[in-house]
Amino acid sequence: MPCLYISTNVSLDGVDVDPIFADATRAVAQIIGRPEHLVMVILKGSVAISFNGNKEPAAYAEIVSMGGINREVKRNLIATIGSILQARLCIRKERFFLKVYDTTAGQAKAASKL
Repeated sequence: MPCLYISTNVSLDGVDVDPIFADATRAVAQIIGRPEHLVMVILKGSVAISFNGNKEPAAYAEIVSMGGINREVKRNLIATIGSILQARLCIRKERFFLKVYDTTAGQAKAASKL
């Protein structure tokens, strides 16, 4: 089950977050290759974030998945989630950081050493 956790310093008060959840869920499912009903998205606003020494709109996100992650998938996730945040919350792509975890990556390396 992929889980995308997004934190932003943008206030979400009065923002219709449903399109953000829908777009992010669809994007993660398509890019990683998992069904939408297995994708979890968490969105937290009004988080104290300073990026490049200022508090202009910015976001930090983490995605955890059991498999399905490679270099191309990472690039696509960064570009697509960045585009969603820019379109929906006016966060410029260069003020967005995504950390990607594949929980099976260590298992594959350990299994290959056996």
